[in-house]
Amino acid sequence: MEKIFNTLIDSFIEDKVGIADLFLNENLSGHLKNNLTRLYQGNQLLSAGTGNETIVVPDKLFRSDRIYWLDRSHNDPHENAFFDLMDCFVSYLNSTCYTGITGYEFHYTLYEKGSFYKKHLDQFRTNTSRQYSMIMYLNADWQLADGGELCVHHTNGLQNIPPMDGKSVFFKSSELEHEVLVTNKPRMSITGWLKVD
Repeated sequence: MEKIFNTLIDSFIEDKVGIADLFLNENLSGHLKNNLTRLYQGNQLLSAGTGNETIVVPDKLFRSDRIYWLDRSHNDPHENAFFDLMDCFVSYLNSTCYTGITGYEFHYTLYEKGSFYKKHLDQFRTNTSRQYSMIMYLNADWQLADGGELCVHHTNGLQNIPPMDGKSVFFKSSELEHEVLVTNKPRMSITGWLKVD
């Protein structure tokens, strides 16, 4: 995995947005996608909102995705395999880049057809614990016509990243405004943040 970790870190250093294919291998990605699909079919995903952990305001004109938080207490072997992978990445990131990350939080994310998330920053105004944002996509056979790109707003222009299966995206939570463009079919990912206490 070190090669993939280095690809993610090196591309982040070069362009403020790290991108690596196959951060999630095909097997793990498939199991996590199945989990998310099952949760969605069981009506267990919640409408996402804006705000911090104490004040969350649903606003479907700003974002219309649905989420479900991952937690080791679920005792799901595939979620735990994902957390084991993240533990390895955080350890590698801290040892090579001295980032001081002490924790993380992740949720499943599903954008139904026609859903979007308007331009925003991931770091809260009243809480700076979120240091890095990470997204790992779970969309097999995604086509450009399917939409749903992550649109990153750089000072010198826009960068559109299609949500291809297994791809991971990594950037500073406080620096880059970004949005999810309207998706033309269901779009799935694991989204989260590497944090400091």
